[in-house]
Amino acid sequence: MLDRVSETGFQPLNKGFDRVFRQGRLSVGLVAPLESYPYGPVPQLERHLERVKLADELGFAAVWLRDVPFNVPSFGDAGQTFDPFTYLGFLSAATTRIALGVASIVLPLRHPAHVAKAAASADVLSGGRLILGVASGDRPEEFPALNLPFENRGARFRDSFDYIREMATDAGSIFNSYGSPGGGMDMLPKPVAGKLPMLITGGSQQAPDWAAAHGDGWMTYPRPFTLQEKVVSDWRSRVLAQGGFDKPVMQPLYVDLAPEPDAPPRPIHLGFRLGVDHLKSYLAVLQEIGVNHVALNLRFNQPDVEDTLKKLADALLAEFPAHETRDR
Repeated sequence: MLDRVSETGFQPLNKGFDRVFRQGRLSVGLVAPLESYPYGPVPQLERHLERVKLADELGFAAVWLRDVPFNVPSFGDAGQTFDPFTYLGFLSAATTRIALGVASIVLPLRHPAHVAKAAASADVLSGGRLILGVASGDRPEEFPALNLPFENRGARFRDSFDYIREMATDAGSIFNSYGSPGGGMDMLPKPVAGKLPMLITGGSQQAPDWAAAHGDGWMTYPRPFTLQEKVVSDWRSRVLAQGGFDKPVMQPLYVDLAPEPDAPPRPIHLGFRLGVDHLKSYLAVLQEIGVNHVALNLRFNQPDVEDTLKKLADALLAEFPAHETRDR
């Protein structure tokens, strides 16, 4: 255990978490679907399995799914369209090394018993490769569709988070707004390593100190370097004030890979159209300011997806590798 702690710099949690996150280093993952769909909210999901398998073979650290129960017009993105937990089970059987992440499950929309059961199942089926991002939800239209209030989602997020944590323990017992399992009843299966890695997304309607104390890491959003450095530094200060291990930071980035390697960056939605040389330099700065993982989103990418994956792997993964993990 001591060797593993010194090896990663973060508390070792499971194969997926340990593959993606290492202190002082940045790894590269991908956001599903691995497809370009710039002109509408719904992807075609062509060759979706083949592309995830290719990403696994090429050595990307993780593939990230999203929890989008409804195609909400104001949101403008249906994600991978499949239920994330069903898709996690499907991908776990078709891949071997790549971490399987969710960015993120909207906790107030689901009962935490179902989340805990589904997440632990996906973790076991994948051999401990699940990373569970969690969020409070930012699409108000979804809540009345499920006859749920939007206003108190922060409190329900905390109760759900605590419930999921407790269900990973042996015969866990808890009493909160979601119920009171007890009396020796137990939820099975248990996560492979005894705990699900749970990353807080954005603010999730929580005080920053609560997120730093309870989350196993933080998912934030792209910002200019100076501001991102300040935000990451603030997160780390709050984490260290709690004592114990450091905790990682990750962010997404939309990329449209230009054919010329030296093509300069041009802003697109939450990212850039740019050559791979400039992308490599951009990631190096993020690594320097403390970001530990970047999930690339190819929704607005113009070149062929398979070619793009291979070019990204060739140019980036030697410098920003996934971290090989020992059997747990």
